[in-house]
Amino acid sequence: MENFWSDIWKFVKSLFPSFGFGLFAVASILCIHFIFLHKKKGAGNEKVFSRQIVQVVVGLVGLIGVVILLPVSESLRNQLIGLIGLLLSGIIAFSSTNIIANLMGGILLRITKPFRTGDFIRVGDYFGRVTERGLFDTEIQTETRELVALPNTFLINNPVTTIRTSGTIVSASLSLGYDVSHSKIEPLLIEAARKCELQDPFVHIVELGNFSVTYRISGLLLEVKWLISARSELFRAVLDTLHEAGIEIMSPSFMNQRRVPDEKKIIPRRSAKIETNESTMAEEIVFDKADEAEERDASIIHLNEEIEQLRASLKEASAEEKDKLTARLDQAVAELKEIENPEKE
Repeated sequence: MENFWSDIWKFVKSLFPSFGFGLFAVASILCIHFIFLHKKKGAGNEKVFSRQIVQVVVGLVGLIGVVILLPVSESLRNQLIGLIGLLLSGIIAFSSTNIIANLMGGILLRITKPFRTGDFIRVGDYFGRVTERGLFDTEIQTETRELVALPNTFLINNPVTTIRTSGTIVSASLSLGYDVSHSKIEPLLIEAARKCELQDPFVHIVELGNFSVTYRISGLLLEVKWLISARSELFRAVLDTLHEAGIEIMSPSFMNQRRVPDEKKIIPRRSAKIETNESTMAEEIVFDKADEAEERDASIIHLNEEIEQLRASLKEASAEEKDKLTARLDQAVAELKEIENPEKE
């Protein structure tokens, strides 16, 4: 009987290394989750992407380590490790079009960097600003303030159009009759674009139709944040400029139930503008989360650069300067922690 309990104790004792390593791996994963990956209000997937990858790797290493430390024969240990590899291969094979594919797509997007948080992108039928770049999907905020999560595989398999932060072209197209010379239309369209403060405006004749000529006025918008409002302003300026010049924007095949003389031009009467004290731009309401994400990432980058500069300056600073630099360094570190881990409201 004593030998029986002694054998059991020896067997349990032999499991201690494997059990201890397993506990260590589980504790590591929990620490990574609750300390780094615990998503608080205002924090996005953007800054935890790399740590999510680390969590997955730690889990796999922990599982393999437990198997290696098991008190079993070498052949059985190799069979268990082979079984783990077979299971992983099966998971990858059966999930390649979903989880694993999106994971690989997220990694590929990080390597190629076709866009960043805050950028305007267009992919398929979706258009908006990037708010988060996660492990398995990318979230954008549309013109109607909706949040749309796009799987990373969708972004990989479809062309992604990114609006450059250095500036983008804003255009407006319209059709006018052949009875108005293009030499008169083009300067007016240029004037309309300049009223909207677009840089280097230009006009293209894009089509000669059976009944009308299609013009496109374009200009460079340097502040892409106001893209939607800039388009609306350009349309409004084109209407006002052409109507003020006595040019009707009407198809030559226009018909009405009342008799209109040939010399009659269909131009709405100019009405007085209604003064308003409201200065809120549409983008401030529509892309609120995208603005917050872009500002947060910019602040994190700026503070990291400042912290590196302060630490480098401390090495060569005098005693008096060290106190000031140390105080600013502590303040910058505190600000960085506050931005990366905002408190729940």
